[in-house]
Amino acid sequence: MNKAFRSDNPVVVQSDRSILLETGGPRYEAARDALAPFAELVKSPEYIHTYRISPLSLWNASAAGMTADDVLRALDEFAKYEVPANVASDVRQQMGRYGKIRLVKEVDGSLVLASDDDILVTDIVHMKSVMPFIETRLDRTRILVKTGMRGHIKQALIKVGWPVEDLAGYVDGAALDLTLREGALSGRAFALRKYQWDAVNAFHLDGSSRGGAGVIVLPCGAGKTIVGMGVMSKVKTHTLILTTNITALHQWRSELIDKTSIDPALIGEYSGEAKEIRPVTLTTYQILTYRKAREEQFTHFGLFNHQDWGLIIYDEVHLLPAPVFRATAELQARRRLGLTATLIREDGHEDDVFSLIGPKRHDVPWKTLEREGWIATAECAEIRVPFADDVLRMKYATAEQKEKFRVASENPAKLGVIDAILEKHPDAHVLVIGQYIDQLEEVSRRTGAPIITGRTPNKVRDELYAKFKCGDLRLLVVSKVANFAIDLPDANVAVQISGTFGSRQEEAQRLGRILRPKADGTIARFYSVVTQDTNEQEFAQKRQLFLCEQGYRYDIICERDAPAFEDRRNHRDTEAPRSEGEEKQIRKKDAGADAAAEPEAVAATEAGPVAG
Repeated sequence: MNKAFRSDNPVVVQSDRSILLETGGPRYEAARDALAPFAELVKSPEYIHTYRISPLSLWNASAAGMTADDVLRALDEFAKYEVPANVASDVRQQMGRYGKIRLVKEVDGSLVLASDDDILVTDIVHMKSVMPFIETRLDRTRILVKTGMRGHIKQALIKVGWPVEDLAGYVDGAALDLTLREGALSGRAFALRKYQWDAVNAFHLDGSSRGGAGVIVLPCGAGKTIVGMGVMSKVKTHTLILTTNITALHQWRSELIDKTSIDPALIGEYSGEAKEIRPVTLTTYQILTYRKAREEQFTHFGLFNHQDWGLIIYDEVHLLPAPVFRATAELQARRRLGLTATLIREDGHEDDVFSLIGPKRHDVPWKTLEREGWIATAECAEIRVPFADDVLRMKYATAEQKEKFRVASENPAKLGVIDAILEKHPDAHVLVIGQYIDQLEEVSRRTGAPIITGRTPNKVRDELYAKFKCGDLRLLVVSKVANFAIDLPDANVAVQISGTFGSRQEEAQRLGRILRPKADGTIARFYSVVTQDTNEQEFAQKRQLFLCEQGYRYDIICERDAPAFEDRRNHRDTEAPRSEGEEKQIRKKDAGADAAAEPEAVAATEAGPVAG
């Protein structure tokens, strides 16, 4: 351990397991990348970022192959002061918990919890939350698990601080001869990149019982679908693929046909539009969670057991609905692959992803892929605008807390900022993304651009996306239905005019819409327009946390500066201090803003058709 004070080091490790990272020194970026695999960013003001080490972050690091020594070496390398002894002890203790309880299959097919620690085994059999899933204690080191309770007992144990290493293996599933093409049917060059093969191999682990379940974390545009197909080529089995929406479903189908040897007739679509069950079946979370009434059973859950699936792929696994979690608890004998850009769940159920889908198997920092040219370089700006007039300020002041956010989000002064950004980027492929339908419809009317919401028929959505891809459309207004799994490779400017409170994963997904690398090397621009001195501004700081952890910085600028963002290179961080002159500039009203545009008292919320 380091004993002496080292002033050039940027990290202070505190006894409460929080970590302070100074952002101004030359070792900041290296320290940030070293912390990312085992610590979570909590706050990111300008000069000092705060991380925390949690049991789950350490267990994920363990599952990904890190040891306690690796973590402590990273802390010691960058620590300004000696790492507190209790933190070192906690790291060793928590990382030592992963693998201390193992789930194994006996020769007769029964499932057994095993541990070399007989006192721990005694403790487990007396846990009230675990007892419903236990048949009996076999001996001092083994517990017989009730039939069908494989997922439930793992879920119960992680809730009390004991992650289970599942070594019980998986059924092979019905065979499917699927290979990757050496060249895509579309004529484009195709081969898995090294980091994609690394992800495939980290999941598969040569077919051993230590692999076969887990989550691959890659940024949008880095080819998570390709990784999924790589896994399919390894396991060669009937596969069920769960997607976020019908557009994503169709994209998966196109990619499978373009880049694998599969006969298109072997791909089925199970959605509101078709009910095909084939060796590779694509469905959506929406159809799986459909039921005629709240008290009734989920109509389509039979799909999980309809075929002899050997692999289930959960696309955008951070969005997994609670009912699908419950179904997944019964599917533990099948290989399970989760794909996501961020493990963050706004409902806090990351531990359920860990126990039911599997631990994080592979994670590549966004900035690493950016430096290597696999995703586009992106620059981010938060543009703060005042209310258009005092009437709106008063409406905000007198509104209930939740309504305040909506009043601020629908501030009509944002429309002038959109005009300025579009004027600055006349040749760009621009997405305007928002939460509130009335606001988006106003942007559509003002700009003449088409709009896609949850109410837009799937056929129309696909047509508009296709026109945007081929360049016939350069501006598209989209609601949150475009947050996920939409492949628009030429999009290079995104303007976020409203969002879902402090959702970090939504912020990451929206930036992801423009991260696919551009043929001409164009830099991607992400603008987030917020109303200053409101709770929307406060939520914006929370939304940006994950991206700050990945190395992105938000330039805080006033609306008049929006067009000049392209020429700015010295970025201030999320909460950069400003001079008195800058404060006055931010508070200046934009003479060109449309002050006459009043927000609707009640606007339409996001909705979409659900087919039975």
